[in-house]
Amino acid sequence: MKIVICDDSIRDLSDIEKLLLEYQNCHSNIHFDIEKFSDAFQLSKKIQENEIADIYILDMIMASKTGIELGRQLRNIGSKSAIIYITVSDDFALEAYEVHAVRYLLKPIVQEKAFEAFNYAIAHTNTDTDAVYMLKTKKGLVSIPYSKIEYIENSSRTLEVHLSDGKILKSIFIRKSFDEEIAKLEDDRHFIKVHKSFIVNLKYVQQLSRNQIIMESGAIIPISQKRTAITRHEYLSFISEYYK
Repeated sequence: MKIVICDDSIRDLSDIEKLLLEYQNCHSNIHFDIEKFSDAFQLSKKIQENEIADIYILDMIMASKTGIELGRQLRNIGSKSAIIYITVSDDFALEAYEVHAVRYLLKPIVQEKAFEAFNYAIAHTNTDTDAVYMLKTKKGLVSIPYSKIEYIENSSRTLEVHLSDGKILKSIFIRKSFDEEIAKLEDDRHFIKVHKSFIVNLKYVQQLSRNQIIMESGAIIPISQKRTAITRHEYLSFISEYYK
């Protein structure tokens, strides 16, 4: 789950990040990918480029752009991301309501109220139709949105889940077969098993040849001989619908 924090106070940025990490430590099924901005204008550029996060924690008053302006920018492009506002004054509560912010926190932020806001924002985000893949790791159970998975490799009875942001999450030793572990993924038309040890998300396929796939990350995935025909058929079917 990607979370963006934007505050022109470096100290406040750090304090909010610490709260998020404390929250994550208390919830083994939650994984945060945190990105911080001290310049609202730089975040605005990211939004313009359609690089959208799941949750935004925005300071209300900043030098280059206000949190309200950023919120309106998100809503104007159709983003349903959860927005939490933080501020030293409650004078802007009405504006926060207008952009459908899920919570409005006053500084200094109290941990109890912050955690409640995180709970609500995550619940808001999980109303999305994106299913999640549950991975058992050494740190506990991690939920991974299907849309974030580029491909999964079965390596020596350990699952390596490669994410679209370049991160790799590893499972503990699996007792079930690879086919059993990925059964639910195969029910999703975005995914196809191309080899006894690989399942890929067709959305991230950059190039398909007879015996291999090149993913957007540059990873080269082998295609087994018996899966060649079905892989080609499913890929062509997918892109004809996905890009029509």
